[in-house]
Amino acid sequence: MSAGEIGEAGEWKNSTFHEINCKQGQIVVYYSLESGGSRRIAPYSPVGTASGGEREIIETFEIDNLQITLDKEGARAYSKVSFPLRYGRYAEIKSPDHLFQFNLNGELKFITGMGNGWPSRSEWLKRTITNDWVYYSAGGYDGPYDCFGEYYLPCLSYPTNNINSHDPFNDNAVISAIGAWDRLHKKLTQLNLDSLPLKVREFLTMVILNSPDELHKRSGRIYEIIGDHITVLPPDARHVDYDVIPIIIADGCLYKCSFCSIKSRFYFKERSKEDIKRQVRELKYFYGSDISNYNSLFLGQHDSLNTSVDLVEFAGQYAFDALDLGNSNIEGPSLFLFGSADSIIKSDYGDFERIDKLPYMTYINIGLESADQETLDRLGKGIPEQAVERAFAKIVEINRRYEHIEVTSNFVLGPDLSDGHINSFLRLMEKHFDHPFHKGSIYFSPMINAENIGWKRHIKREFYNLKIRIPVPSFLYLIQRM
Repeated sequence: MSAGEIGEAGEWKNSTFHEINCKQGQIVVYYSLESGGSRRIAPYSPVGTASGGEREIIETFEIDNLQITLDKEGARAYSKVSFPLRYGRYAEIKSPDHLFQFNLNGELKFITGMGNGWPSRSEWLKRTITNDWVYYSAGGYDGPYDCFGEYYLPCLSYPTNNINSHDPFNDNAVISAIGAWDRLHKKLTQLNLDSLPLKVREFLTMVILNSPDELHKRSGRIYEIIGDHITVLPPDARHVDYDVIPIIIADGCLYKCSFCSIKSRFYFKERSKEDIKRQVRELKYFYGSDISNYNSLFLGQHDSLNTSVDLVEFAGQYAFDALDLGNSNIEGPSLFLFGSADSIIKSDYGDFERIDKLPYMTYINIGLESADQETLDRLGKGIPEQAVERAFAKIVEINRRYEHIEVTSNFVLGPDLSDGHINSFLRLMEKHFDHPFHKGSIYFSPMINAENIGWKRHIKREFYNLKIRIPVPSFLYLIQRM
């Protein structure tokens, strides 16, 4: 076998055949590189992907104690699994201590520790498009699925309504992993790339250009494009691991609730179709090649359901076509937006029929907070309990009528609320359900405050006591931003 029998012509002109190993149905071919490394070719049938077991070539290049693997294929549909799973296409660099995974722009996205000091091989760090770090915890024996609807608990590196007693960002191994990215980048800048195959040089050049400082600078660009910060994403965005493309179709919110920690600085106002088209064009350029790893939109901001259905329909369809979401590396496009009690009450069923026909599974999250007037007043919500009851009745009906729409709702959970808060919520459940129903998840947002820190230790128990009495899926909701 010669170098010319495998790979593209001329690509390995600086390599020399070294050895072939056949092991467990795989063919592993090593080529020595002039730069002192080697190249490994391993045909295999990928597990956990949508390739249906088709044989695929995985190429690994070894240089200076680093293993570089290009064009890896992850799963092609989001799923709830209890083991680490990547989606779409990506590349990775493995050092002796860490695994670094990169998107199609050569931007760092995941880090996993490989050494004995790492908390668990089933846990990892994720860098978001806005350069936040999120640590994914398996939750130990007290698994997070019943609480949060996912097998992994996202631990956030910024202040939120977090209920965890342990902060992984104080863990030396996690701190070291984030620092390892800086060290890896510095090492890559010192490598001689000239003797590497073209595709490896191109990938490493992208990684080098996307330095830690450059990624930090780039993170602010998305807010310049859409014109505001995304201070919170809908809880349903967990279904796509919060990997959404944000398009703002209306600024602000109908209410200025006194309890809200994520208030918008704007009053409610629709954006124009021209502005939406501009956002889509600039976002397509911003996401670059990696846009093929996205299949979902967030139509912001805090009450997009209060816009005209024409605008929702236009934004959803225009972005779907312009961003080519139908040909994403990940199947099953999703659309996420927020709504309010007033906006869902005023919307006609004809509006939802039009939304149901969009090429997405659409999730609409409605902030109700409470069905008890005393609690609503204490929260500064500014709506009567009758509006909450009417809104919830419509939520239930929409979930029963439309196949491609799920409307979910938010309620608060806290130690200092009126006794009527839970009682009124349970009456709402009894009124609208006589048997369990699979749609219309209800999320409870923990109200954590300095006056009652001890309640934080018992919130899961309080939630579980409530959950067993709720006939639809119910979870805790930790506020996560873009």
